Amino acid sequence: MESSHSPPGIIGSASIHADTHEAPPSAVRLSLLGGFSLAIGDERLTVPPSSERMLAFVALSCHGAVPRALVAGTLWPDAPEHRAYANLRSALSRLQHTGREALDVTISTVRLAREVSVDFHRARSLAHLILDPRASATDAGLGAATVPALSVDLLPGWYEDWALLEAEGWRDLRTHALEQLSADFLKVRRFAEAVTAAHAAVRADPLRESSQASLIRAHLAEGNTSDALHGFERYERRLRAETGLRPTPGLRRLVDGPVGADAAGGRLSTSGEGPAGIGPVSGRSGRSAATNQYIWHVRRHLGRAR
Repeated sequence: MESSHSPPGIIGSASIHADTHEAPPSAVRLSLLGGFSLAIGDERLTVPPSSERMLAFVALSCHGAVPRALVAGTLWPDAPEHRAYANLRSALSRLQHTGREALDVTISTVRLAREVSVDFHRARSLAHLILDPRASATDAGLGAATVPALSVDLLPGWYEDWALLEAEGWRDLRTHALEQLSADFLKVRRFAEAVTAAHAAVRADPLRESSQASLIRAHLAEGNTSDALHGFERYERRLRAETGLRPTPGLRRLVDGPVGADAAGGRLSTSGEGPAGIGPVSGRSGRSAATNQYIWHVRRHLGRAR
């Protein structure tokens, strides 16, 4: 039986809009984002832990048939081969009759059934669409409602190596997509949506500087200089406390330049450097006394005079 899932990569916006809707009530729905669940129609099924792991691994491995040897060897790596195969047979047999509808099983392979809808597959395709350099997310008709699909971890609380590797890859992909989504929103002056997407990127990885830069750019574009500076200083404190590192000079200039321009009555450009189209307006040198006084008062207000 051929798989109904599209291969990994870029897909069209029309397909994305169809895929991001909930599956039809009669379909089998496998959820991996935010935790594991399996449902048929409105009925959520109870799945034994070993069967959960098997279903999740098959869904994450590929869009085709997965060799039984690969499933057994990965899920039970410390067991002898015959015992790993026995564990796999047990995991298959312990699925309820309705749960078996999620799989197509042969003597040598296991694969997802044609009618299974997987939330992770749809979210991953959405991320690839946003990162497609041939078109922007706004051209594809995506808005703030896109952000929740990219804001959930893959199988949180699962600590096996294969699950952690997939979760790390998904976090990196969705963070890139959220940063790009924020940049696309900025280009068309949809500032609130840009801030929402950037906040989601920061939540995904609070120590990632590119996400912090996306959020700072969004605040500055909206004219919220104080929010941008407060976010920078909060990031600076956390980065130093957790890693002993400091923000790069580039991130610091991103804040210092627009703060100086704002104090001098300047206007922020929306066509400067960086993926969000907003770059530093001025550097540290050449500040007027009024500018320096303004910066001092802002930082004092934030509890961090310098």
